This record gives sequence, C-alpha cells and structure tokens, in this order.
Amino acid sequence: MSNLSPDLPAAEVFVEIPFHDVDLMGVAWHGHYAKYCEIARCALLDKFSYNYKEMKESGYAWPVIELKLRYAHPARLGQKIRIKAMLREYELHLKIDYLIADAETDERLSKGHTIQVPVDMRTQKMLFGAPPILYEKLGIGT
Repeated sequence: MSNLSPDLPAAEVFVEIPFHDVDLMGVAWHGHYAKYCEIARCALLDKFSYNYKEMKESGYAWPVIELKLRYAHPARLGQKIRIKAMLREYELHLKIDYLIADAETDERLSKGHTIQVPVDMRTQKMLFGAPPILYEKLGIGT
C-alpha cells in the first residue's frame, strides 16, 4: 500500500566523501552507500521525533528487512553529495526512498529504498501494521 502524500516528511543531508570510504581509484566503495542512506534516514526520523531512541522508548524496534540501491555514477574522494530520504509508505511498514546526487551539479549517483518492519520488543513478534505511536508521531489520525 502506498501513501504518496506530499505531506509525508523528507530530509536532506550532505556528506563529503572521506578518504577512508574510497578504494585505490578514489571511488567510494558501494557498501558505504548504505551508511550514507542511514545518515539521511536518521535525519528523516528526527523530523517527526521517532528516531531509534524514541522507537526503543515506545517499545518497538524497526529493523531494516530490505535495502535496494541502484548505482548510476560513482561518488569520488572529496566529492560533496546530497542524500535525500523521503517517507513513502507507513501503514504496514516504513518504506523510505533515497536519492543520492552530486551536491553541486545535481547529477544522480544512486537511488534506492529501505523497508523497515515494526517488531514488538516485549514479545519479539513482527506486527502486521504500524503501531499507533507511528501515526501519532506523523500527526495522522487512525
């Protein structure tokens, strides 16, 4: 189920590709893109006060069960990139879309998404729908 409302939150972060993220050719290793998405995801979750600390306090864990990335162009040492995270679905799980682009030229480098599911931390059972706390944090009536 998709909730493509323009009212859903989005966040942008900027990262300069550091030396420790690149290979001998000066290209960012593909695995680091997951880290860049995580930085943007945390900024997004902060927008509606439901980052990992608040999740834990609410009694729910939200593990990532799917990560998909498509690479168009490599990020390189010293390059400034913009990572945009956009909440797309929330009723059954959190689906967050990502767009990674060069911060100066806006050239798309990568895009993808993650899916996170709610797990009751007390029972360790996955829920088949978002808990009420998520709707409350998003300001959406259930």
